[in-house]
Amino acid sequence: MREEFRSDLIEIGRLLVSMAEAVRSAMSHATDSLLNADRAAAELVVARDAEVDALYRQVEEKIHAVLARQAPVAGDLRMVVSAMHIAADIERMGDLAEHVARTGLRRHPAPAVPQELVGVLRQMGNVADRLAAEMTMVLTSPNADRAADLETADDAMDTLHRQLFQALLGPGWPHGVEAAVDAALLGRYYERYADHAVNSGRHIVYLVTGEHASS
Repeated sequence: MREEFRSDLIEIGRLLVSMAEAVRSAMSHATDSLLNADRAAAELVVARDAEVDALYRQVEEKIHAVLARQAPVAGDLRMVVSAMHIAADIERMGDLAEHVARTGLRRHPAPAVPQELVGVLRQMGNVADRLAAEMTMVLTSPNADRAADLETADDAMDTLHRQLFQALLGPGWPHGVEAAVDAALLGRYYERYADHAVNSGRHIVYLVTGEHASS
């Protein structure tokens, strides 16, 4: 019975890593499609979100089966509960990447992002990619210190988010309300993507140490 439980946990971990890799790729391609007005790339991101959702359902089913068969307690239960929370965060990251791609699709063939915002959104995409890469790494090899370090990259995202709003709210904004709303939503998508990566890191800290990371 114990070997079966360990095998289940390994499979759950593998599925979480697959989810993390998928949402990293999704946001990277969503950013490129947004900034390059690439309709085909955006449509691919939207279509592949279903793959992330399918992986999430597999994690849920595996967790429910483990709870029903094994009735884990103490540290084992912590592993299962942490995995459930992490899967939910990663699934939401996939949704946010899809939102970025759909923003580009709504404006196609016109660019969805005014030229003066391309730089800051490109940087936000880069930070999102670093966060997703680090999240994938700590899921592959859980490490509390590296998981806690996700907060640092999130600080960089918050700084970029403020820069974006400064541009939108400045007196010289020439693109009207609709473009400002789109840009504000995009900033929010990237900022929330980063927040969910950090949340995953906090759950990993709890998994490894048994202590909740400070927020």
